[in-house]
Amino acid sequence: MFIVGGGVDDRGVAAALHLLQSSLVHINTLLLQRVLQDPEFCNLMGDNERRALSALFWSNINPYGRFLLDMNRRLDLARRAA
Repeated sequence: MFIVGGGVDDRGVAAALHLLQSSLVHINTLLLQRVLQDPEFCNLMGDNERRALSALFWSNINPYGRFLLDMNRRLDLARRAA
């Protein structure tokens, strides 16, 4: 990621965007690990599917709207019973 300019504000924005991207990749990695713990799903995957796995997906991200942040609660990434 390159941001034109060298002001202090630009560097702050670049750092914030980098932190956001790193956080999203971490959450996506946790989600992938949770899915791959299921033996039924994991057994369906071959070598090609495993090589194609990436934590750089954005389909679960809503870049618009309101984001509620509760620093007193952890993300619930556990599977819920249907």
